[in-house]
Amino acid sequence: MTTRPAPSGARAVVVGGTAWAWVGADVDPAWVDAWVAASPDPVAAPLSARFLAALADETGVEPGVVDAVLLAPSAPVAPALSLQPLEAADHPRVQRAHRHRTGVRVLGTADATALLTLGRGLAGRWEVSIEVDPAARGRGLGTALAAAAPAFVDGPLWAQVAPANTASLRSFLAAGYRVVCAESLFGS
Repeated sequence: MTTRPAPSGARAVVVGGTAWAWVGADVDPAWVDAWVAASPDPVAAPLSARFLAALADETGVEPGVVDAVLLAPSAPVAPALSLQPLEAADHPRVQRAHRHRTGVRVLGTADATALLTLGRGLAGRWEVSIEVDPAARGRGLGTALAAAAPAFVDGPLWAQVAPANTASLRSFLAAGYRVVCAESLFGS
């Protein structure tokens, strides 16, 4: 178990994968170690609902959803979609991106039915989110957006997807992204 202060952009964060976890929060590392050691399942404890609630009590900040964290394929392909910069400041997906990321760029289709947001998130990494208008769903636009995204950044590209958002998860997986860990961000 590694405990460090939270990186900029989040008040606290818990990231974990197969048999490892990292807690970034302004808490005593001994508290984290003791809590995890006392858990019936120390491997799963850091991303458990009980630990996230206890960490929320310690930090005074509510945790977000536990997201699956995916990494884009390393070799970006030329976008199959024609995307253009969009002014969509009032769109909920864009507003959320601005709360969690810096340097946000918004691209989309000419009819604005497919929206791609890119920005620097946790630890300065490039992060992507996608949104397809409900009337345009079921045509592969989400997968096309996810596949196009790596062409617009220089370096690795990450996506966080709530596991219950099965349509988005399927789109990223179909575009070749792979699940590498899970995380929960506290605050913004």
